[in-house]
Amino acid sequence: MRKKIVAGNWKMNKTLEEGVKLVEETLQLFTAQPTDNAIMIFCPPFISLEKISLMVDGKSNVFTAAQNCYSEKSGAYTGEVSVSMIKSVGAQYVILGHSERRQYFDETNEMLARKTNLVLEEGLNPIFCVGELLEVREGNKQEELVGKQISEGLFHLSAEELQKVVIAYEPVWAIGTGKVATDEQAQEMHAFIRKILAAKYNAEVANEISILYGGSCKPSNAAGFFSQKDIDGGLIGGASLVATDFVGIINKFQ
Repeated sequence: MRKKIVAGNWKMNKTLEEGVKLVEETLQLFTAQPTDNAIMIFCPPFISLEKISLMVDGKSNVFTAAQNCYSEKSGAYTGEVSVSMIKSVGAQYVILGHSERRQYFDETNEMLARKTNLVLEEGLNPIFCVGELLEVREGNKQEELVGKQISEGLFHLSAEELQKVVIAYEPVWAIGTGKVATDEQAQEMHAFIRKILAAKYNAEVANEISILYGGSCKPSNAAGFFSQKDIDGGLIGGASLVATDFVGIINKFQ
């Protein structure tokens, strides 16, 4: 059975003190209203990753993720963080290829393939992000682009390796633009992703991969997205910065 996952990407928000307070509030709500069929992942900035990993250590269905990693194991790369460093502080997941990393830092599919290999070599789980900008959607080329992102970033993996990957679909055109992706539009792209995974590997492998929705998900619309056949959770941005909102999204699985 596919994992139901809600991951909160804090991006460049929250000091260490603020992050600790947010996790305390979120865990209190999550414990009071447990959702047995969903796991929660905190994705804080690097400065808070060790502290928050210790806070959730041993808790059922709660994990941490780094927001990024570097594409080399070690070396003279000032300011970068390696996968082994991430593992050493207790994180279990690493977000790769977020739309902001692709857009602002020019991360390529080739680079992300290398990062994926490094994450898997350390025994961690990649959360591999894909998605299209507005001009791609308006040109009806979203499947072409997302297909290329997945094939160039993931199709070198074996079936066994792929099953350790979580995929997150981000309709970048619907994030902070005033435009809204419908439940049906989101489902259409998730189904397409699962279809190309099945074509490359097989249906059994494709059906084991959790695919998350990453487009302005909040308590008021999460139930609609999560009710779709191929949507297995969410990669949450702004709503993960408010404990009641984040847990409210998780509880939509019930």
